[in-house]
Amino acid sequence: MKKIFFLKFIDAILGKLLCKILSQKPATRYVPTRFAKILYIRPGGIGDAVLLLPSIIALKHSNPGAEIDILAETRNCAIFSLCPEINRVILYDSPTQLLSILRKKYDVVIDTEQWHRLSAVIARLTRAPMTIGYSTNERKRLFTHPITYSHDDYEMNSFFRLLIPLMGKTDDEVKVPFLSIPSETLESVRLLLNPLLSTKVVALFPGASIRERKWGSHKFRETATRLSAKGYSVVVMGGKEDISDAGEIVSGLDNAVNFCGKTSLVETTAILKESALLITGDSGIMHIAYGLGTPTVSLFGPGIEKKWAPKGENVAVINKYLPCSPCTKFGYTPRCNKGAECMSQITVDEVYEKAIELLER
Repeated sequence: MKKIFFLKFIDAILGKLLCKILSQKPATRYVPTRFAKILYIRPGGIGDAVLLLPSIIALKHSNPGAEIDILAETRNCAIFSLCPEINRVILYDSPTQLLSILRKKYDVVIDTEQWHRLSAVIARLTRAPMTIGYSTNERKRLFTHPITYSHDDYEMNSFFRLLIPLMGKTDDEVKVPFLSIPSETLESVRLLLNPLLSTKVVALFPGASIRERKWGSHKFRETATRLSAKGYSVVVMGGKEDISDAGEIVSGLDNAVNFCGKTSLVETTAILKESALLITGDSGIMHIAYGLGTPTVSLFGPGIEKKWAPKGENVAVINKYLPCSPCTKFGYTPRCNKGAECMSQITVDEVYEKAIELLER
């Protein structure tokens, strides 16, 4: 977390200044005749990383011989190990690895960051003949091909739009699943889940990156209790920060397990693959489930449903659509002085009914 805040602080202080300095010489609009080496820049969280993958797969399929590298952060880099089309992952928050890309020649650099400026600065410093990125602020002057961005578009489609300068009109129809889990990980997770697999497994994710997106451990507890009484097994997933809440959720339930803080991101993905359903707030875990084709009950409040909610028949989205929501913009959610009513008004009855509907479909 400290690294994230540090990068945002540097961006706020130096981002505008560096954009101004580097844009004094306008980027020359140029399209290479071949795209042998491509660099994607994807700082940020897990959800963005997952939703970026289908466009990477599409670009690789249209350019089978291309070498595709990803400049990612430690917090989201594991997602890219689930995409065989990617050749190499470089860490954005490692100074040594970050500097290494400036010594490598790329034909195209695609910056997928939506707002912050440092990634656009890095794209410019690569001296690639073609740079593509969103024109959301001063960063637009650093790209040879700036692309418009809208909060009204599903984020996966926004990522596909970055390919227009390379491929013309893109076919953004996505084939699910698009995440590839190593077979050895799937085998080990099946052994881990074996005591539960005699019934359908429902995964719960009570965590959130900010408190305004939390539904409440007591509500997850009541939902888990009802599902357990109905004969379903329950697994709770999350990080070390979720261990206490998860312990409350599974306490006293015979067919429930707390995996919080015990599994890697790839193992968590494998657990979701073996699950019949996920119940979660607006989170990176939600997008992983979508990428696997796992049915999902998604609880929305502060986040923009139109931009982030999973699509398809196996998805149920619960949203109270209060006048003050959504309130998140470019990853920032203001502190709520109303007790996050958009989340607290979602009832256990609503969530349980949607869960059973999807489980019995």
